[in-house]
Order: sequence, then structure tokens, then C-alpha cells
Amino acid sequence: MEQAKVQTCTRCILDSTVADIWFDEKGVCKYCHIHDEMEKIFPEGEESQKKLLKIVEEIKKKGKGKKYDCIAGLSGGRDSTFVLFKAVELGLRPLAVHFDYGWNSDISVSNIKNACEKLNVDLHTVVADWEEFKDLQVAFLKSGTPDADIPADYAIYSILYNTAYKEGIKYILNGHSFRTEGTSPISWTYMDSRYLKAVHKKFGKIKKIKSFSIMSLSKLIYYMFFKRIREIRLIEYVEYIKDDVDVLLSEKVNWKYYSGHHHENNYTKFFQSFYLPQHFGFDKRKTELSALIRSKQITRDEAIKEIQNTEYPYDEKVVDYVINKLGLTEVDFDKIMKAKPKSFNDYPTYLPLIRALKFPIKIAVKLHIIPHILYLKYAK
Repeated sequence: MEQAKVQTCTRCILDSTVADIWFDEKGVCKYCHIHDEMEKIFPEGEESQKKLLKIVEEIKKKGKGKKYDCIAGLSGGRDSTFVLFKAVELGLRPLAVHFDYGWNSDISVSNIKNACEKLNVDLHTVVADWEEFKDLQVAFLKSGTPDADIPADYAIYSILYNTAYKEGIKYILNGHSFRTEGTSPISWTYMDSRYLKAVHKKFGKIKKIKSFSIMSLSKLIYYMFFKRIREIRLIEYVEYIKDDVDVLLSEKVNWKYYSGHHHENNYTKFFQSFYLPQHFGFDKRKTELSALIRSKQITRDEAIKEIQNTEYPYDEKVVDYVINKLGLTEVDFDKIMKAKPKSFNDYPTYLPLIRALKFPIKIAVKLHIIPHILYLKYAK
């Protein structure tokens, strides 16, 4: 049987191997269209600066009389460190929140310490019980899905909202940028609490996680709609050129780069450079490079050259370190890598409900209760 020809977007480098992609009559993909919609909402220049200053004044007003007026997640990576720096530069009083789940690199630890000390920001760290978090990560590896890194992502998301609620803070500063990271295909990265709990129930050994939060949908709705805790993607309002930011952070907070996107975390380094490419054929450099093409930080030819000429480089020592730390034998890990790939569609999720409620969600987006990008990715 003849293999279907792979279609590549005429604007970026995402292609038809992405399960949920579509192309318009000009061959431009779904994710380029999402980018263009985000550009309309967050245009660069004077208008964006005005919106940002208005938000800053609102944050200061709501936080008046409190020790902190916003929460900022801090991993030690470029994006989160820049958000913390920018928040302080804008006169905000952030509380930095870090989730330590056992995989910090020495560089990330140093970056977190330096940023908080140089910016005079308090740090709140939530430390996961290692056996609990290991059980959750191994469960996702056994699930056969490409979402093996979402336990950390969702836990961080949950901790930020819980901390904001406990501190009486109405604003969470998020470090994601559609201009530099893009929007990860839903078939590559999906998360919700029902999905996470279903996978853990099926493949995990520990019945109840106690050391960190797994926020339920009802709790998230309570935080967003009743407590009006709002998530602000600060980078989307400012000019953000990666190379320039690296120089700035190095000079201002003694920040150091760690050789790859999100490689400040050893598990994420293993996940993105080895596990996804080797087991699923997913190369997350494509989403980042595509975003940089759209935002004119690199050319399409440069991105194609990087992808075609080099496989995603991985460090065998890091792979061995992760396998050993998770307590997996060579037989265990070989079984995981040879298993038939699955997706979130093979497990219970809230996605059908989210799509059924897309019109109320759209209204919530217009009221600035839910971030635009979540609607464009999941509900539209």
C-alpha cells in the first residue's frame, strides 16, 4: 500500500504527520491561523503597551494593602525568569512560586536563586513527595501517550492557582509566548484533571497523592469564575526576542542558558530530546521553530535546514539517569518504548465537554476569565 504523501505548511514547518492539523487553500496550517488570531488580540507596538500598562494598574489596585499583588511561576528557564524580571521592572510585587518534583538541573537551581536574590523577590517552593511523583510519571510512560510530561505541567498549574487563592491574589503571571513557543498540537500535548487521574488510576500504584495539588475541574471553575483569579500571559504584550532576552537576563540576574528549550529540567530534557522523537516521531523543535518563523525571528529556510540536517540531539547519560531514577529496569523501559503508541483519546478526558461548551467558553474569553489561547486550542 502506497504511503500517503506528507504535506508541509507553506508558511511554517508543521506537517500532516500532526494528527489534528488542517491546511487552507493556500496550504497554510491551522497553527499559523491560531498565531494570526493571537496577533490580532495581542498586536505588537503602542497599542499593546497601553493594554499592558492598564493591566499593571489593575493588578496594583487589586493588590493594594497586600504583601504580594501577583504570582509568578519560576522554573529557572528563560521565559519564567524574564516574566519575573519584567514584573518587577513594571513595579509589581510578585511572589515567585516553584514546584520541585525532583528533576531540577544545577543550572535551574542557580538561576532561581540568582533571580530571586537580584530582584529581591520572595520564593515559595512546593516540594513533591518523590515516591508520589515518580508513581505518576511512570504511570504516564506506561499509558503509551505522548503526554508523559503533563503531570508536572498540570501540577504546576494547580499549585499556582491554589497559592493565589490562599494568598488572596487575583493574578497569575504566565511565561508562555505564542510568538516564541507557538501552540503545541493537541495530539502532541493534552492535559486536564480527568485525564491525569484516569491514567494514574489505571497504571499507578499509589492511590492518593497528598504532597501536591491535582486541581479538579470544579475547583478550577471556582477559582476562575467565582474568585476571579486571572491568568496573564505577560510576554504576549512585550517585544520578546530570545537572543536579546538571554543577554538581558545574563546581565541583570546572572542567568545561564542550559543548551535546549526547557532543558533546565532533566526529565523534560529526556522527554523532548529522546522519548518523544524516538517513540512517537514527534520533534518539538518544529513548534518552536515554526513560532519563530511566524514572528520573523528566523526564516523558514533556516528552520528547514536545522530540522533536516540534525536529529534532535540527546544525552545518553541523561536517558540512563532518568530510567534509573524512575526505578525502571531495562526490560521495563524496553517494553514502554516498544508498546503501540496511544493518545489522550484512549482515556477519559474533559475534551468532549469543553467542545460542547465552546460558546459559553468563548464568552468567558471575551470577559478575560479564560486565556484566548486555551479557547483556540481546545474549544474552537
